Amino acid sequence: MNPFIGIRFKKDTAKQFQTFSRRFFKTHTEALQTMLDFFIYNEISPKESFGPNGRTIQNLIKKRFNAMVAIMKNMEKHGVLPTKAMIELLFENSPQKKRRQAPLLMEGRKSDPERDRFFKKVEEAINIEKENTNLKNDLKQNRTELIALLNKVQLVKSNFGKPKLQLNMTPEDFDKLKLKLKKELH
Repeated sequence: MNPFIGIRFKKDTAKQFQTFSRRFFKTHTEALQTMLDFFIYNEISPKESFGPNGRTIQNLIKKRFNAMVAIMKNMEKHGVLPTKAMIELLFENSPQKKRRQAPLLMEGRKSDPERDRFFKKVEEAINIEKENTNLKNDLKQNRTELIALLNKVQLVKSNFGKPKLQLNMTPEDFDKLKLKLKKELH
C-alpha cells in the first residue's frame, strides 16, 4: 500500500479540484495521476496552446459558408437575367427585316448599324451566360470541398469537460486550404 503525503494548495484551488475530481474520478489521486499521465504521454505543457480547435474550425467554416451564400445571392440576382435577356433580344428586340432587304447575316456586304447592335447585344448575353455557368461550377466545387472538410470533422468526448470538434487533417493540408481560401477572397 502506498502511503499518502500532504500537499499545500490554496483553498479555492483545492475546492475546485475536489469538485472536478469527484465528477470524473473515484479518488483525488486517480484524478491527479490521470492529468499527469496525459501531459507526460502527449509530451505537452499545460501552458501550451493546442492550435486549431473546434471554435477556430467553426469560424473558418462560417466564413466559407458566408462566401458561398454571397455567390448564391449574386447568382439569384444576376443568374436568370442573361437567359431572359437573350430571349428578349432574339424574339422581341431583334432588328426588323425591311422590304427588299437581304437576310440578316454576319457577312453582309454593307455595314448595318442596327444589325451590328443586335449581334453585339447577343454576344454580350452569351458572355454573361458563360460567366453564370462558371459561377455555378465554382459554387458546386465549393460545396463539394465544404462537404469534404465537414466529413473530416468529428466529435471527440473528453474526460476534462465538454465534447469538442476535432479536424482530422494534416497541418500541411490545413495550411493549403487556408491559402486557397485566402486567394479566392482576393
